Amino acid sequence: MLKNAPPAAAPPRLWDISQSLRAGLPVWPGDTAFHARRTWDMAQGSPVNVSAFETSTHAGTHADAPLHYAGGGGAAADLDLEPYLGLCRVVDARAGGSVISADFVDGLGDLPPRVLFRTYDAFPRDAWRSDFVTISAAAIATMARRGVRLVGLDSPSLDPETSKTMDAHHAVHAAGMRILEGLVLDDVPPGDYELIALPLKLAGLDAAPVRAVLREWVR
Repeated sequence: MLKNAPPAAAPPRLWDISQSLRAGLPVWPGDTAFHARRTWDMAQGSPVNVSAFETSTHAGTHADAPLHYAGGGGAAADLDLEPYLGLCRVVDARAGGSVISADFVDGLGDLPPRVLFRTYDAFPRDAWRSDFVTISAAAIATMARRGVRLVGLDSPSLDPETSKTMDAHHAVHAAGMRILEGLVLDDVPPGDYELIALPLKLAGLDAAPVRAVLREWVR
């Protein structure tokens, strides 16, 4: 170390806001549960351990591709990565009611290109809940007018479980925005961060798991 060198700056803090893909992970009712098996096993004499797994493209923390909600929409492998990287804001929406409204978004003031909403007091890691908070199509349109390119929720969907019209998803498509769902935001204070949440490059598929991370925003 050089004499009289200034102390090294602490690295920016990281928050992992992803669910673990695992046996028992709650998935959308009727969708494919997570299952893993060991195909090669060191305990059985193999020189390595190798596993295989099966799950839904919408299990855990994931990015919806336009193919999920729009006829002829792009697949996960075709997504532009830029919306999933950069300045974002975590918003505490727990007092916003069962649907995040345009009025609630109006009250947030100026917004960065990426907005993540916390809706749970404690994320439901071990049980499916059908009463999750959703977001209105009008709120999506309001964010789009303010330059928001990506919206994320800790809920499993922007639209209600019983929706047949997928209004919020279609509003996202009309605005050219992108979606993250199933985030875990319990330990993240409201504020601005750098989002890093790259979807897996899955050809021809309607969504992709992400390892979503927030990094302390250093101005």
